[in-house]
Amino acid sequence: MCTATTVDRWFSALAAGLLVALPGCNSRPEARLRDEGKSVDELRTMLADPNPEVQARGAFGLSLHGPAASPAVPALIEALKRPDALVRQNAALALGTVGPGAESAVLALCESLGDSDWAVRRQAALALGEIGPAAKPALPALAKRDTDSNKLVREAAKTARKKIGG
Repeated sequence: MCTATTVDRWFSALAAGLLVALPGCNSRPEARLRDEGKSVDELRTMLADPNPEVQARGAFGLSLHGPAASPAVPALIEALKRPDALVRQNAALALGTVGPGAESAVLALCESLGDSDWAVRRQAALALGEIGPAAKPALPALAKRDTDSNKLVREAAKTARKKIGG
């Protein structure tokens, strides 16, 4: 069964050009990640690259490592401030997959709830929900998203508040 996080990962990968086709059985193409197999350190280094595409790939790759990507949290917090929306979105995605280990990102994710890009706002809300009760300081900022212009952001904020316990 696909979870919302799984769908978000694949959507982000597709948007960033991170998937590559491989020949599969019966001439059906198989998809794999472009940076599959890279370590947390290699992916964290990609966040510092001047090319936004490389930054987005690094953040997305970190999202696949889950809690093991916690050493990259400071770099992901910095990535939330980058000009490129996909970099910000993927950074929030990665922080969400780190979960409670990304508690230090709560303030930065709260700021991302005001991002001009709806997908970044949505992903920031989802990340706060994955951080869980440690994200209680985010409850007022999440409540402000009840009037967001985007329905998906409103729903993500509501879900996050439930997960946080507010």
